Parts: sequence; structure tokens; C-alpha cells
Amino acid sequence: MPRASTIVAVLLWSAFAFAQQTGHLEGTVTVIDGPAAAGIHVVAESDTMPRPRSTITDADGRYSLPHLLPGSYRVTFETASGARHTLTAAVLLDQATVLGLELDTSTTDAIEELVVVGKRVARRGQASITNAIGGAVVGSVPLGPDYRDLVRLAPGVQVTQDRVRGPSAGGSGQDNVYRFDGVDVSLPMFGTLSAEPSSHDIDQLTFARGGAKAVGFNRSGGFSMDSTAKSGSDAFSAGIEYAVEPRRLVADRRGVPSSFVRQDTDRQRIVLNAAGPILPSRLFFYASYFEPREDRTNQDTAYGPVKDYVNERREYYARLTYAPTDTLLLNAGYRTSNRDENGVSVGPLDADSTSLGGRAEQTVASFDGVWQLGRTELSFRYNGYDLSGSSKPDVVLPVQQSLSGTLDADNLDRMGQLLVPARLDGNDAFNAAVAPLIERYGYTDAGMRRGGGAVGANPRINDQSFRRRSVEVSVDREFQWGAITHEVHVGAQRAQGRERLRRLSNGWGSIQVPGGVDVAGDGTPIFYVATVEQMSLRRPDGTPVAPIDSHTKSTSIEINDTITWNAVTLDVGLLFSQDVLYGQGLRASAGTVSGFAPAPGHRYRMVTIRWQDMVQPRLGVTWSYNGTDTVFANYARYNPEANSLARAASWDRNTRASLRVLFDKAGRVISSEPHPGSSGKVFQDGLKPRRIDEWTLGMTRELRDGLALRAHLRRREGSRFWEDTWNGSRGYDNAPPHIAAQGLYVPGLSAIRAEIGGSSYVIAALDDAYTRYWEAAVELEWRAARGYLNASYVHSRYTGNFDQDNTSTNNDANLFIGSSNLADGYGRQLWDRKDGVLRGDRPHLLKAFGNIDAPWSGGSLGAFLVYQSGQPWEAWDATAYGLPTYFSSTIRYAEDAGSRRSPSHWQLDLRYTHRLPLPLATEAEVRIDLFNVFDRQTGYNTNPVVRDATFGQPRSYFDPRRVQVSIGLDI
Repeated sequence: MPRASTIVAVLLWSAFAFAQQTGHLEGTVTVIDGPAAAGIHVVAESDTMPRPRSTITDADGRYSLPHLLPGSYRVTFETASGARHTLTAAVLLDQATVLGLELDTSTTDAIEELVVVGKRVARRGQASITNAIGGAVVGSVPLGPDYRDLVRLAPGVQVTQDRVRGPSAGGSGQDNVYRFDGVDVSLPMFGTLSAEPSSHDIDQLTFARGGAKAVGFNRSGGFSMDSTAKSGSDAFSAGIEYAVEPRRLVADRRGVPSSFVRQDTDRQRIVLNAAGPILPSRLFFYASYFEPREDRTNQDTAYGPVKDYVNERREYYARLTYAPTDTLLLNAGYRTSNRDENGVSVGPLDADSTSLGGRAEQTVASFDGVWQLGRTELSFRYNGYDLSGSSKPDVVLPVQQSLSGTLDADNLDRMGQLLVPARLDGNDAFNAAVAPLIERYGYTDAGMRRGGGAVGANPRINDQSFRRRSVEVSVDREFQWGAITHEVHVGAQRAQGRERLRRLSNGWGSIQVPGGVDVAGDGTPIFYVATVEQMSLRRPDGTPVAPIDSHTKSTSIEINDTITWNAVTLDVGLLFSQDVLYGQGLRASAGTVSGFAPAPGHRYRMVTIRWQDMVQPRLGVTWSYNGTDTVFANYARYNPEANSLARAASWDRNTRASLRVLFDKAGRVISSEPHPGSSGKVFQDGLKPRRIDEWTLGMTRELRDGLALRAHLRRREGSRFWEDTWNGSRGYDNAPPHIAAQGLYVPGLSAIRAEIGGSSYVIAALDDAYTRYWEAAVELEWRAARGYLNASYVHSRYTGNFDQDNTSTNNDANLFIGSSNLADGYGRQLWDRKDGVLRGDRPHLLKAFGNIDAPWSGGSLGAFLVYQSGQPWEAWDATAYGLPTYFSSTIRYAEDAGSRRSPSHWQLDLRYTHRLPLPLATEAEVRIDLFNVFDRQTGYNTNPVVRDATFGQPRSYFDPRRVQVSIGLDI
């Protein structure tokens, strides 16, 4: 019978074991007026590590313990004669903790006791801008329950209430990278945090804002966020928590209709967790369950009462930590959640049956491991991320659409969503034709039947799924060459992303009633018009229209050498990457102008971004001029990975278009015609990938034990921005002469379109596109046994002419990167007043958060404070370019970008936690959060459309004051 430990090891290895979410402990042991303390045995032990880790100081008294799980460690120093001394130190995620000692004897050969006369605990100074925040801090400051809420803790990064787009931090809100327990949960191809894992399992956080090394495959154009989840220990533990945010404890909302001023949603959640050993000192487990729920009373509509809104989610998580030997450490984590929604939206003039529901499923999985062989570490990692979502009508109709079928004109409320026609003054023929429909399907108002509402069912089913898989392997080796120490890192990564999109109609979709006033091409009166998703229908050969599958593949290789010579540390590294985008709808074909032939549903290689075009150098130098304080400088280049063109430029993109199906009064099909929609796009020759160049100059200073000051200057420049634009847009009459002289982006486009079709728009590098960001920042961090404080101030400027954060009337969405409204037509080009202050600019940002123990036993007070400048905006007006009033004004600037700004915002959040010991080694915890204490509901997201009645008014407001209460029990 095999041993349990052997079985577990085989299972973990068979699933792959990959690179860790760890920290580093290092230092130097010195002797007063004596030789270096060589040969001292150093052992690090923690409740989070199944087995202790050990090493021996070298000839210079140096020691290094890499790949430690984050947590509190007991570090024991022992001589060959058995003299020992134990200290404590905190190891943080992705950080190096320096623990140095000074002994009081000139020799360590025969002493019976190690007496430490000096010690120093610090973070190793690197030429990078990073922060690590421990689990105690995360659990003590006022935060919401979702992973997105933790972004607020990023020092020097603005606070945003967007639910999809992230904050701007030297790049756009789609340039950030979000990792959850080491797994990249950024939405593939869009770069947003649309995933919804919870935050209750988070043990530590890290934020990397700049100065990256060639370690960790960091290609982020903004900031990178990572975390490590809680793990088990040798002691059994369990807990339960119940939290509630009642609607009665939420302040009235501003800027909304009077009927929506009062909060109408109750929020509650329950959390269960358990942890402990499976095999003592070898195999630990941690497991949790999370169930949040929202209930909202929906307002009655013109048709009467409607169902209430319910949002329920169930999330499960399990983690194994296994150390079969002192040199081998394995982790396996799996998280899955399901969310169901009902009554999401019902219009004020719509029947209850038209309500929309939703469902989402999410999986985050990881397997990782590290094997230490002396001063060499081999590490591996496998990550998996899946997110699928569906917006689904609460009432699903059994009708099968067919262009050879009919519309049941006697039961229109069972055919789709009927938009009940309203009477038109002076149009007697139309009013007579639609009167029976209004009488049957209209709503009652003042004793009369009226049109203008909707009955039936919600018209669309939207199924969308995302997937990412990645594999990483790396080798780290430390060695000395004379007086110089080298820490060499070599890593390789392969990642694949995929999006699958299917949009169907519920029944015949949306049904309008022209009432026979309009006629078709053959002269037949058009009585009904249905808008049907093309994917709901079948091709003439009987085959269904395939969903749109979009794929990306990314491969990266990184090499980094950290060179230390006396007080100087030099980081020299290179990150090489290659990206391949795959579209759908073509196949390779030799002898053609384009190299392709149409092939609906077939995957094709759209474009390859080559290795030689994505060489990203990383160079940093740090001088520790007094052994503790540092000055540093860094240069880094980033080629961001997020790119939406695998779908946006795909040849099959127009298969998700909708059809207008025309019917006569009896419901017979007259004809059908496609709605205008986007189609496949050709790429400009010689495109170079978007890149961001960054320069950083900074310093760190330990003011006293536990109190550190950091300051830096940083500049970022973005260039080579890709976007879809009309092939002849350089020829617009207002184009700058040096741009107009360059002619068509793709000279041979006409021949390509004649061969395989496609759009008159192309993917091109927009001429003179750029962004510039600079900041001056100062940060103060205090760590002590009784509390923590992080306070930062950033003065910055974010300018340019390419604003990825400002391409739509609703920017808080998964908007295409590389195929937005920008450069779409006259008045939307970069020379059309786009040069100025970008939407993500916040010149002044002050942020402070932390916690401190109360003077009385069991109490703790946490706080979060932020002040930031308002959001830039400018007036939009199509008529400013001589266009007719019926043209859309969207991003047609009537003045320079960012000419105006919304009011600045500040708010204070508070948390009080009280822990009460109970019998049987249990503890109760009560936590009260008060968000936005002074109810600062600052307006932002200003309406920029000049011709709108609400021009210049905020469309969004910061959340009102609210209270959250939780009660927990820990065993």
C-alpha cells in the first residue's frame, strides 16, 4: 500500500507544478572587529511553510533563502558549536526582506551563546516601484468583498468606481494586469478586470507600478497587481462570517430621479473557511465558501408589478501546500464560482415578462512548485482561467426563426419583444392600422390604452466566454565571481487566450410595427419588421452560423542578471516576446493577392508580431550608500499584450450582425436585409507593436526602525498605437500636410476587397499618435506591531492625442483595443483637437490607509483616505466640423482634449474591529465599516454632448455613505 504522501506527490506532479507566489529572506551576519561570520546555519520556520528552509552563510557572511511563502518567520542563527539566536521577520509577496545581524565577539568558533548587539530589518532596495501589503492590513482597513475593491490600496494610483475599466496609472485603464494568486485574471484581449473573485481569501497583495526587471514577464502598460491566497498550517482552524449592508443604512443618492433616491438594494454575504494539516509538517489544506446575495425591490412599471431583482453567487476555493522534502515545495489551488441573476432590468413602460436575467461561471486554477538545489532553484507554473457569461431573458420563447417561416400575427407577445406602436398625430392611416394592437398589447393610463411600451420577452441571448492558459518555467542561480555576486534568472512563458461569442435572438427578437405605411421593393406593404441576430438562422445549406472564435498566442523569454558589487546593485535584463493573433473566416490560398480565400468558420493566422519587434530592455541601478538608504535609476520598455483585434478585425465578425426581416400584415416574410455592421480588416504593412518607454529616478530612506520614506520621478512615453480607420482618412481636407502626403494606409486594398471582400477600414498605426505621463511621488510607510500606515502623494500629468479611456459615451465597458470610435470618420481623427489632457489625468492624488490597535483590549481602528483631482472632459459637437445635426457627436471634440474638469473628490472610510476571546479557544469578531463618512457624492463622467439637454451635467456620482456590519467566529 503506497504512503499517502507519495500519492499526493504523484498527483501534484502529474498536474504540473509551477513557479511560486513567494518572497525572499536574505542578509549578512557580521562580527565586531573580526572576520566575516561564515559557516553559520540559518533556519527559517513559519506556520505557513510545511517544512523549514535552511542555508549556511558564505565566506562573506551572506545568506539567502528564496521562495518562502509570505508570512511571519522565526529565523534561527546557529554556530557549529551550537550557540543560537532566534529573531522574527515578515516575508512579503514578491519582496526581499533583509535581516542583518552584528555579533559581539571576534570569533564564532567556540562561543556558547550568540549575543546580537545590532540587527536590521529592511526591504531590499531595487530600482523599481513596488509595494507589498500584508494580510493583517488587508483585513483591517475598510474594503468591499470583491477583488476589485483591493485596487484602492495601490499607492499612488487613482480611485475609480468603474465596474469594468480599471484606473489609469501611467497608461489607459485597459493597460493594467491583474493576477489573482498568481493567475492572470485580466480579460483576454480587453485588459479589464471583469473577473469577480472575492477578497476574503487574500493573504498578501503586491503592486508594481514601474521600474520592472526582466522577471515575472511584466508587459503591463499601467500597473501590475498580484496576490497570494491564504494557506493551511500545522494547526486546525475554522471560521464563519456573516456580513450585511442594509438599505436603511445607506444615504440618499444624488443625481437620480426622485423615485430612485432611496437605496433599494439589500446586500448580505456569508463566508466559511477551514484549514489545517493533512500530513503534519508536510501537507496543509485550506478551503473556503463564499455566498454573496443582493435583493432589490423593482419599481412597478406601466403594466403593473414586476419581479424583484435577485443576484446570488456561490464561490468555492481549495488549496494544498505540500513539502515532501526541505528543498521541494508544491502548491495547488482551485477556485470556482457561479452567479445567477433575475429581474436585472425592466423598462418603466415594459411588461414584467420582458425582464432580463444573467448567469456567469468562473474558474481560476493553478499548480506550482519550486525545487531548491543548493543555490539553484527550478520553478514551474501552470495557470488556468475561464469566465463564461450569459445575459439571458427571464422568459425564453420556443419559437424557431426561419426566413421561410411566418410570424404568428395573432400572438405577437409570444414571438419576441413587441415594441407596441404609439399613435401619431395627423397620421390617420397608421393610427387605424395599429389601433387593434394598442388595444390588445398597450398599457392602461387614465382609463385609456396607450402604446410606446413593450410586451413579450427580452429580445436577445448573449453568450460569451473567455479562456486563458499559461505555462511558465524558470531557473534561478546565485554565484560569486570574485567580489561580485550574480543572481541570474532565465524564464520562459507560453500563454493562450480565447474568446467565444454567440448572440442569438429570443424568438424573432425585437418586433416593430410600421403598420403598412412603408412598402418593400416589390410594393408589398410592410406591417412588421423583426430585428433578428444572424447567428439564430441557418445558412442556405442548412448549417448553423458558427460562433465567433478569436484566439491569441503569446510566447516570452526573459533573462535577468542582478549584479551586486559592494554597495551597488545592477539589474540587467531583456524580455523577448512574440504575439500571434488568429481570426476566423479565411483560409490560406496560394496565388491570390491577399494570400487568403473566404472560409466561414475557419481559423486563420491574422498577424504575427515578431520577436525582433518586441525586445524589451530592463536596466536598473541601485546604490546603497550607507548600507540602508538607497538611490536608484531605471529604464524599462513594455509592449502591452492586450489587443482586441483577433475579434475586431476577424473576417467572420459580420456573422454576429443582425438582419431586418420584413413581414406583411399576415406575418408572411417579404424579404430580409442585413443591418450595417463591421467586417474583416486588412493590416497595414510594416506595423510595429505599441510600446511604452519608461524612465525612473528615485530614493529610499529608513528614517527609523519600521518607518521608511520613498520618493521618485517617473516618465512614460507611449507610441505606435494601432487603430482601425478608413483607408483614405489621410486624405480628409483638414489632415495635416505631412500626413496627407503619405496617401493610403493600404495601397492595394481595392484589389484585396475585390478578391475576398472585407471592410474599407484598415488596421494602421495612426500617424503621430502618442501619450506622455510624468509623476513626482513621495510615500511614507510605517510598520509596527500595533499598526500600519501607508501615505502617498503624487503630482502627475497625463497628456497626448490617443485616449483609449475616452472612445465612447460609455467608457466603463470592455471596449475594443485597436478598433474603437477613435479615427472613425471625419472629426474623429487625431488631428481633430485630440491633443491635450487625457481622461485619466489626475494632477493631485493623496492617499493614506492603515490601521492601529485601540488602547483597549481587542479593538482595532482602520481608515482609508483619498483626495484626487477631478476627471478631464471636453465638449463634443459634430456640427463643429460642418457635419449635419443627425451625425453622432461621439468623440468629435469641439475644443481641445481635457479643456474642462469635473470637481475634485475626497472621502474618508472607517472600520472598527473588535475581537472577543471565548471559551474553548474560540474568538468572536465584530466589524463595522462606514464608507464615505462625510457623504461626498462627487459627480463625474460629465455629459460632453453639446446638443444634449444635460450637457455639462454629471452622469455618475461616487457612492453615498453606507454602513456594512459583519459578525464572525474563529475556532
